[in-house]
Amino acid sequence: MEVINALGRRKSAVARVYVNSGKGNITINGRELENYFCEETLQYIVKQALELTNTQAQFDIKVNLDGGGIKGQAEALRLAIARALCKIDAEAYRPVLKSNGLLTRDPREVERKKPGQPGARRRFQFSKR
Repeated sequence: MEVINALGRRKSAVARVYVNSGKGNITINGRELENYFCEETLQYIVKQALELTNTQAQFDIKVNLDGGGIKGQAEALRLAIARALCKIDAEAYRPVLKSNGLLTRDPREVERKKPGQPGARRRFQFSKR
């Protein structure tokens, strides 16, 4: 099997994934999954697509993660892995991943700060006199 690559984004995080056949190792920026994402909830988010398709021990995944916070990075990685699995075998994996909402890119971004006010929507306190 040749190397399959896919891209996942969430907020300002970008995950580039390279998948090939192997024993189930996930390497993120040269570190193991357990070292990069210490919380078990984030590890669960990353492995969600693999668990739904029962492919935990079939593929080795190499990841370049960039930008954003730790939660955004985990969700970007989940999307990238799901997209890569669809490239590998769309007929087998796509219905399961789509029904669980793993192929949808979350479009929510941080709204920009406007000039003359402290935040995106917040205004300075109004003084009548």
